[in-house]
Amino acid sequence: MTDELVKKDSGSQFSRKVAGGLMWNSLTFGFSKLFVLVTTSILARLLTKEEFGQVAVAVVAINYLAVIKDLGLGVALIQRRGDVDNAANTVFTINTMLGFFISALVIPLAPLIADYFHDPGVVPVLRWLGVSFAINALGSVHMIWLLRDLDYRRKFIPDMGNTIVKGIASIGLAFAGFGVWAMVIGQIVGALTSVILVWIILPWRPRLMIDKAIAGSLIKFGSSIIGGDILGTIIDNIDYIIVGRLFGLAQLSVYTLAYRLPEMLLIGNLWVLGEIAFPAFSSIQDKPDEMRVGFLGSVRLVEMIATPISLGLFIAADPIVRVVFGDQWLEAIPMLRVLAIYAWVYSIGFHIGGIYKAVGRPYILFNLSVFTLIILVPSLLIGARFGVIGIAWGHLIAVLIRRVVSLAIATRFVNVTLWDIFSQLVPSLRAGLVMLPLSYAVLYATAGFAPIVQLILVVITGAVSYLGVAWWTEKENLFRLLKAVGVSKKA
Repeated sequence: MTDELVKKDSGSQFSRKVAGGLMWNSLTFGFSKLFVLVTTSILARLLTKEEFGQVAVAVVAINYLAVIKDLGLGVALIQRRGDVDNAANTVFTINTMLGFFISALVIPLAPLIADYFHDPGVVPVLRWLGVSFAINALGSVHMIWLLRDLDYRRKFIPDMGNTIVKGIASIGLAFAGFGVWAMVIGQIVGALTSVILVWIILPWRPRLMIDKAIAGSLIKFGSSIIGGDILGTIIDNIDYIIVGRLFGLAQLSVYTLAYRLPEMLLIGNLWVLGEIAFPAFSSIQDKPDEMRVGFLGSVRLVEMIATPISLGLFIAADPIVRVVFGDQWLEAIPMLRVLAIYAWVYSIGFHIGGIYKAVGRPYILFNLSVFTLIILVPSLLIGARFGVIGIAWGHLIAVLIRRVVSLAIATRFVNVTLWDIFSQLVPSLRAGLVMLPLSYAVLYATAGFAPIVQLILVVITGAVSYLGVAWWTEKENLFRLLKAVGVSKKA
């Protein structure tokens, strides 16, 4: 958090909501990704690279279809301030229709996608995963209500129910020899569990209705969001499409696993923060001073978390891959190192999009997405000439350019300078510079140890050194964060 935030009373309602939401969402995310990591680790040892690649292709296709699952109406409902109940019923009705439509649409699309990747095994996997659209649509507005109210404590229940049931089902089926279907069935059962639980914890009961006037205003707002979401989904998944097409499903599975750890440990956390940032910034959209303090404080907090994760993945990539995925995936090590740096650059000011949407200027995100796509595709195609590792480097170069441009634009809409933003990185970088040499020293000193022992020693060294410096330099801010989320009473 900024010095300005330290001087002010950070016990404000905004700070408590954001910090509390971050705590609950981080708790959900942490448990969720732990289950995913265990499931992925088991499947990586039980499935062939080609089977793992089939699931990766199906997930990419689902991601592309998911971008139109509510036409941006969920975001519009969060932002809306009048006649909310009728708006919610309208969104529920439209979402349900869309969910069942997309599930049906997957059936004829699956063979076309399988042909693109030259693997007919993708067809049944994709068709069954497509059922999740119809299931999730039934609980989507309930989730939106919880997000709108910043009620992340109750949202924890369906999120964790999904995670636990999905994890247990996938692991059990994997051990039973179901192979690739362990993940597919687990996904469907988890989605169904989430819907049932959110209907139980939230007493709101929808009515099937469509108010044309409300639908029109929601779609108008949502259409400005969905364009950016479509481009964002293309950007987030185009590397998979290129790798799968040019290098085959086996190499796609290696690349997917290399990306999985930065995604689970850091990038996913950024999505969690982004989920909090939009409704939180929307609640203070007419208070620019609070928005400035909140933005800079969140940059500082995010980087205190992002820096050690990225450095840890970069330093300990070798023992991490050996321990988590097994020796058959050693090709992922150099890719993991590059993608760890990519994730760190990606994290800087990631949540600025929440401010653009909150102040009613989502078109900025769309324009930034167009710009990103323009620089990303050539970067990836040029990188592909050097193999799959070149794809990772292309991603890093493109995100570096985007981040500089996006932060420069941010200074026009939030009362900050680039120096204000980059000064928030100083505490995390200072602690990281202490962590880096000490962790590397332990890594090389334990080169002859078992991978699990080496990994534990490197993690302990990195955590102790980083947290020690962070505590020494950021103690007051950490106390204020703990107070905001209700963990500590000390000022």
